Amino acid sequence: MLQPDVVIVGAGAAGLTLAHQLCAPKDGAPVSVVLVDAPAGPLRPPPRTWCFWEAAGGAYDDVLSASWERLRVTAPDGAETVTCPDPFRYKMLRSDAFEQLVQRRLSHAAGFRRLEATVTAVGDAPGGGGRVVARDARGERILLRGRYVFDSRPPAQLPAARTTLLQHFTGWFVEADGPVFDPATADLMDFRTPQPPRGLSFGYVLPMGPRRALVEYTQFSRAVLDAPGYERALRHYIHDVLGIGAHRVTAVERGVIPMTDGRFPVRVGRSVFRIGTAGGATRPSTGYTFAAVQRQSRTIAAQVRGGSRLRVASPYGAWPRAMDAVMLRALDSGRVDGGEFFSGLFRAVPGERLLRFLDGTSRGYEDVLVGLRTPVAPMLRTVVELPFRPKRQAPAGAPPWPLPSAPARTPPDQETSDP
Repeated sequence: MLQPDVVIVGAGAAGLTLAHQLCAPKDGAPVSVVLVDAPAGPLRPPPRTWCFWEAAGGAYDDVLSASWERLRVTAPDGAETVTCPDPFRYKMLRSDAFEQLVQRRLSHAAGFRRLEATVTAVGDAPGGGGRVVARDARGERILLRGRYVFDSRPPAQLPAARTTLLQHFTGWFVEADGPVFDPATADLMDFRTPQPPRGLSFGYVLPMGPRRALVEYTQFSRAVLDAPGYERALRHYIHDVLGIGAHRVTAVERGVIPMTDGRFPVRVGRSVFRIGTAGGATRPSTGYTFAAVQRQSRTIAAQVRGGSRLRVASPYGAWPRAMDAVMLRALDSGRVDGGEFFSGLFRAVPGERLLRFLDGTSRGYEDVLVGLRTPVAPMLRTVVELPFRPKRQAPAGAPPWPLPSAPARTPPDQETSDP
């Protein structure tokens, strides 16, 4: 039986970040860590893209795919808002580059071990600590026991909630024949897409050069589309909205992210905790997760190394969660137009302040200033109504979203031209 100080289940962004924070040479007692990663197959997600904003000089800047100082939001009527949210830069990081970087850093950590196995049970151990049961590739049983266990796997079902939407998307990595993209500007939200009756949709363009970009079609709604629905939406956006002619699709990325006002429990045992999306690190109103994972991991690592009693809280406080609940209900009820709502915020609020608000790190007075730039009447009606709406339990069984992204196919270069 392996008996490290800490067992981490899952080697995605949350698991790897926490392992790195625990094993990095810093003040405090040394920590031994075993990271249990799923073997290649359906339990291990494909390469995917994470985006976040922070100042230049971040921990992962050396392996970024791209970063941008300028962000653009386009309203449904085509009006553009361009912001330079100094000191923040919008950063694009591929999961495989992140994993390779963190693995190189962890390879020098004496107390770190990575184990490839399928976890079958996680819980408190008799006598204290946490226990993980797994099976290796040969089917042999592995038992691990640690002072703490951190589980980053998605829970079996979403929590009970008043409002649950899904952020679902398909993105194409596009290579155009000519210089059609502006490498200095990321299109964060382009609402010149057909809007669903409730929720919203938008285009999302991350240029990696004048001819190369990740182009996504995204919806916030109750249900996902079928594959042809995303393809039609992307073709319309690329050809009819962006006006891009001949191009090749070199890879495809898909994902579904829960947007819910339900509470994800962080502590699920005396010594067992959930981290990442499973531990509430996804911002309900935006779907962004990576930056909150970094904050959550730093806090946990400092407590474990310092020997203090472990207190793992949600990365977002009660006030941001309450504001998210109001926004989700207002979108789902159709009281606010999603495109006008978000484009209006970017038009009326300074970019740096708005990004801190969306990240859950703004101050109280800034939250009030942002709130005053929202449609007051429908939002107030939602505030009054929300406490009386019942929380509904999500259906049991497999999660209704594939985390962190659905399987992505990487087709051979696909030639596409004007229809």
